[in-house]
Amino acid sequence: MPKKKIVDEGEVIRWFEQGWSYQQMTDEYRRKYGIDTQLSMWGNFRQRRGLTRRIARDDDLLPWAVAPQHRQVYAVQMLRLEARVRAGMDIEPDKRKRLRSWLETLRRDNTVVHYDAATEEGFSYVPREPGDDDIIRRPPRKTTQRRNADTR
Repeated sequence: MPKKKIVDEGEVIRWFEQGWSYQQMTDEYRRKYGIDTQLSMWGNFRQRRGLTRRIARDDDLLPWAVAPQHRQVYAVQMLRLEARVRAGMDIEPDKRKRLRSWLETLRRDNTVVHYDAATEEGFSYVPREPGDDDIIRRPPRKTTQRRNADTR
């Protein structure tokens, strides 16, 4: 039977409650216990213990299969933050301020977020149309490929 990598489950649960990133947990385990772990181990532990996800996956706000080169653009970052807010999750004050400013710009300019993977930019802001009922231009069908890890 393989050696168990989690030395102190209570300690790890506290780290989750304190909002540590998987990278922080990996680094601390290497420093404290001399044990190398994979980032996925921490996600698997979280799921097995029924701990709350730290990200909010909202395919109503990100209904597209986003190309790798477009995954870190500002519009995606803001949509992810908005998903956290809608899920009732905390976000840092500076990020909350940026999100409010971004949402205000969308409202002021009467625009919504549009995604087209075939373009170099991927994301753009387009004039709001009568059928736009949120901050995005909904595609005819969702193309999101990632499933919520907690509903497998």
